[in-house]
Amino acid sequence: MQSENVYIGDDKFKKFLEHYNCPTDIFEVKLKFAGAICSPNANLRPTDVISSFFEDNKQPRLQTKDEANLFFKFFMGLWDEMFKEISLNNLKLPKARKGSKEDLILLCNHRSRQIECGFVEGFWGGLDKLDIPNFAGELINSLSDLAEAYYMLAQKLSKMDNVDDNIFNVIVNMDKKAEEIFSFLIEHLVLPRINDIQKKVN
Repeated sequence: MQSENVYIGDDKFKKFLEHYNCPTDIFEVKLKFAGAICSPNANLRPTDVISSFFEDNKQPRLQTKDEANLFFKFFMGLWDEMFKEISLNNLKLPKARKGSKEDLILLCNHRSRQIECGFVEGFWGGLDKLDIPNFAGELINSLSDLAEAYYMLAQKLSKMDNVDDNIFNVIVNMDKKAEEIFSFLIEHLVLPRINDIQKKVN
């Protein structure tokens, strides 16, 4: 069934998040949606995930029914967009770009949050335990280890005087490793039950 929700695009969605003073970065939002879609937590709903993007007691006050409908329609447009990426097993991190030492530090810190606060937290869906195969648990733990590695690399970069291309290559290789884990997890845990997930979402 074709969804009536259409993603408004990254630029407009960033402005949408800014309008509602959302403290969560767009790419962290995307990865958290992706993790939630992959999650075997049957009770997890998109509205639960949307609420987690805002600090406690700081959720936006939606003044009218029309505003509320539009608010959730925009988020659900992105949810459906991420569902497509998952169903095609095409989940990617934002493309890394070369830059100054400060740029690379920011990139590593963003990667750490995108993976841990984004995908991993989305996957757990607020639970401490999930009934998942051992391989899936190991893959999720590997993603958390990668998130920590990005964070530690950012700390290391902050103490370095000079940064060469090798550091950027390390980040690119870490990105590839994360994407390989996404792909394996999706192929073996998510795609076999993708039709059931679609029914749950719709």
